[in-house]
Amino acid sequence: MPSVTNNLIDTLPRSARNRLLSICEPVDLISGHLVSGSDSLTRHVYFPTGSILSLMTSSKDAPVLEVGMVGSEGMLGLQVVLAVGSVPLQASVRGAGTAWRVAAEPFNRELAGSRALQQNLNCYLQVTLLQLSSEARCVRFHQISRRLARWLLMTHDRTHADSFNVTQALIAHLMGVRRVGIAKAAGAFQRKGMISYARGVLTIVDRKALELETCSCYETALKTYARFMP
Repeated sequence: MPSVTNNLIDTLPRSARNRLLSICEPVDLISGHLVSGSDSLTRHVYFPTGSILSLMTSSKDAPVLEVGMVGSEGMLGLQVVLAVGSVPLQASVRGAGTAWRVAAEPFNRELAGSRALQQNLNCYLQVTLLQLSSEARCVRFHQISRRLARWLLMTHDRTHADSFNVTQALIAHLMGVRRVGIAKAAGAFQRKGMISYARGVLTIVDRKALELETCSCYETALKTYARFMP
């Protein structure tokens, strides 16, 4: 069993939790691995326990843009709750680690027979929809430095560690901005003692200070999750 738990599973009543876990298998997810492609049939649902999954959108005339990330607070494959077989998003592993995986067919059967699971996932669906709208607003209106602070805090929340492997090029790619903008903002954070960065390893040094640099979208996301989730 993964050593770090998943909130959606943990908050289920014991009987519902045990039934769900009985059809799950623990998996190790490798950084960079494509878990699901855009518009591909949903074959598995994932509940991260120590990994981070990145949700990205892309088109022929625009670069990739990260529109969400999933860690131990949530799940990948939420579209099955709506009986939708695919979504126009691709998901890849951004932070290696563990997860619970369950095939879509047995998961749908368990979902149909578990009111507790339905309630948890309906609440999480509401949270996800609100966070997607917040993400769109953040991308459109907020400065790169504030968006970067938010991105780092969200990653920190899901890594369960102060240090994680990431490059400025990858952050720029996911945020849909030029690398020079990320380098400038990250450099300012490092000079202020909020983060340290060396050889592809970024460490959160002063989280409190970083929270003062982020936009209001970060706090809004936390309050939204606390409001709707058990």
